[in-house]
Amino acid sequence: MERVRVLVIDDSALVRKLMTAMLACDPAIEVVGTAADPLIAREKIKQLNPDVLTLDVEMPHMDGLTFLENLMRLRPMPVVMVSSLTVQGAEVTLRALELGAVDFLAKPSSDLASSFGESAQEICAKVKLAAKARPRARTAVRKLEVPPRLSADAVLPRVQTKGTRGGSPIIVIGASTGGTEAVRVVLESMPPDAPPILVTQHIPAAFSAPFAARMDRCSAMRVCEAQDGQPIQTGHAYIAPGSHHLLVMWDGAKYVCRLHDGPAVNRHKPSVDVLFRSMAASAGVGTIAALLTGMGDDGARGLLELKQAGATTLVQDEASSVVWGMPGAAWKLGAAAEMLPLDQIAARLLALAHPSHEGALRA
Repeated sequence: MERVRVLVIDDSALVRKLMTAMLACDPAIEVVGTAADPLIAREKIKQLNPDVLTLDVEMPHMDGLTFLENLMRLRPMPVVMVSSLTVQGAEVTLRALELGAVDFLAKPSSDLASSFGESAQEICAKVKLAAKARPRARTAVRKLEVPPRLSADAVLPRVQTKGTRGGSPIIVIGASTGGTEAVRVVLESMPPDAPPILVTQHIPAAFSAPFAARMDRCSAMRVCEAQDGQPIQTGHAYIAPGSHHLLVMWDGAKYVCRLHDGPAVNRHKPSVDVLFRSMAASAGVGTIAALLTGMGDDGARGLLELKQAGATTLVQDEASSVVWGMPGAAWKLGAAAEMLPLDQIAARLLALAHPSHEGALRA
């Protein structure tokens, strides 16, 4: 089978060497070349025709964002950004995702060789995932060894729903690859008095707070990174921290956010299945759930549990998804009542929650 052909672009000779070594661990990947700056990269793209680029944010001659913007305009192709684990790095990375990058990889700030070595599986997975975001999917020759896959049972046992306690419906959203932009499209379309929204987006811990702050700037709702014990209120959206699972619990008087530092579920922390299961148990029919673009199947079983608990469920369609893994898996399970393009999801969520709001979306 064809291997995923990768061009590594980074001004650091050490990073180029380490990235090449890490990617070479996977027989489904071939590093066809490296480039120290975007000008060299531009010529190598023409010569080598790679399937995926890994692109450093900060480089000489032309910064990574400018190069990415030009690339997506002139020759769109899958790009995985490599960014530092800083607030500034997170902001630039989120901008790169807006410009069309498929995914990103966090570059450690110290002990680079050791940290990259520990991340070989993640690096290879992200590159193969990026290739699959194209119409012509690639199939790995063999998988790297991976840790055991745990279900939501590892964090929260499945219990029979107690039913909604009344009040405003609660919207829950799950997403992964391509999700930072998909979530933005949904949140920026919501009015300031929209029902409460909880979001689990697969994202590293260092990026979740800047992501929440960015969403707060583009939405009429108040958007924040969720905190343990935080009351869930109308007009507010809560983003799961990248270090904890986000759950919703009833404390006897109100719904609150609960953070759980348990094991990864479906190899993700936070996990969409955990959020969805907690809603099935605590709110049931009072839940409106959407599963957006993402690789894998995290959230698919949780969405089915919500549907079985009487919740309203929908997924993003394949045409508008960067990767139709999670929503596709849910659709095949029969977990979603509806499938919609991304630009229709906000309106549909709002209409399902409060029909009187159907025309209240911002232009």
